[in-house]
Amino acid sequence: MDYKQNRYTFGLGTVGRDMVYSLIAMYLIYYLTDILSLPDNVILQITTVIIGARIFDALNDPVMGTIIDNTKTRWGKFKPWIIIGAFLSGVLTILLFTGLGVNGSQYVLIFSIFYVLWGMAYTVNDISFWSMLPALSSNQKEREKIGSIARICANIGTFTVVAGIVPITAVLEKHTGSMSKAYTIFAIGAVSILWIFQSITIIGTKVPAKKTLNSERTSLKGMIKVIFKNDQLLFIAISMTLFMIGYLTTTSFGLYFFKYAYGNEGMYTIFAVILGISQISALILFPIFSNKWTRKQLYTTATIGVAIGYVIFFISPMNMIPIGFAGVLIFFSEGLIQILCLVFLTDTVEYGEWKFGKRNESITFSIQPLIYKLSGAIASGITGIVVVFSGINAAKSAADVSTQGLWIMKAAMLIFPLFMFLLSYIVYRTKYIIDSKMYNKILEDLKDNIDKSSK
Repeated sequence: MDYKQNRYTFGLGTVGRDMVYSLIAMYLIYYLTDILSLPDNVILQITTVIIGARIFDALNDPVMGTIIDNTKTRWGKFKPWIIIGAFLSGVLTILLFTGLGVNGSQYVLIFSIFYVLWGMAYTVNDISFWSMLPALSSNQKEREKIGSIARICANIGTFTVVAGIVPITAVLEKHTGSMSKAYTIFAIGAVSILWIFQSITIIGTKVPAKKTLNSERTSLKGMIKVIFKNDQLLFIAISMTLFMIGYLTTTSFGLYFFKYAYGNEGMYTIFAVILGISQISALILFPIFSNKWTRKQLYTTATIGVAIGYVIFFISPMNMIPIGFAGVLIFFSEGLIQILCLVFLTDTVEYGEWKFGKRNESITFSIQPLIYKLSGAIASGITGIVVVFSGINAAKSAADVSTQGLWIMKAAMLIFPLFMFLLSYIVYRTKYIIDSKMYNKILEDLKDNIDKSSK
């Protein structure tokens, strides 16, 4: 059977998912501070809740991965959980972008319940969805193609939200008379797209049967072994976490930067379009680059591009030409790193099977949402604290923010993330050892062992 259709039916499933995730990760704090105009004490309470909820939820991700790996149904182990997670996370996303009709401590309590439930529901979908990837093919180049298309579609989803949220909510505000209602309607639109594109994955993706060395159920003790004894999984997880902390911290400040530092909120949309095109272009070109250069060469070049871009952005005057050029460098390079991290993580599935004789896609890929949640928790915490102590939350316009307040925001948005990117690269270069030669050797050994066990 030809499974090339999986490249597109799997990839398209990421469009709505990343729209919803970006809406929550990048704009929920902005919605609370600038749309609902919640007071400083409530914002700090909610920031604490978000950090705690994401850390709690992240630690539960491997448990969900174990549950999925142990699932056996006529529809496979992935698709039932994808459906459940997509439906529940969509409903809760809409609820989070409503005023809830209460204030003060009551709002914090209800928001906290909805936010914790959203994290759990999104986890169910996220782990089951991404853990299908290594099951679709064991060929590295085919995985790169599937992963590239998936990341392209994911970035289309992300930058649809990033580029569209300001102009679309402005139009909706004119029709509804309320920016709060405009955000609610925007959330409903994103969730509708989530459900439509996840249906394409459910209906169109075909998962081939896999021969493995061991098909026994995985215990909680086995889960811990998969995570902590798979050294390559652990090291790439640390590298990815550092990368995502930097990435999400920068993107979380984007709208604040153009509203309060640049002084023109409308330019955010133009900047977002530039970044979206840059990152998607990197993902489209990735297969061409990977045929000419090794993954190590690509990662090194991309890291240099990110570093140059951040330096240019930080020293640039408030002029769109140098800022836009810096944005292209940063997000084109980050696009390459995103897909590299994804295929690195995917290859640790076979590495773990090679070492321990058991294939655990879902436990391995439970690390990805764990990484995103821990990274998002740190990024949200930094954003919430900085917008309060820089004076941005209390400001009505750019004129109300002091020079010191703007410097604090720029340092958090640009200097801290660059430091995280460089640390991420150091961990990768010094600890990750799975190259194409080693991976092919792993596949050969697995095939030989399976053939021997079947005799």
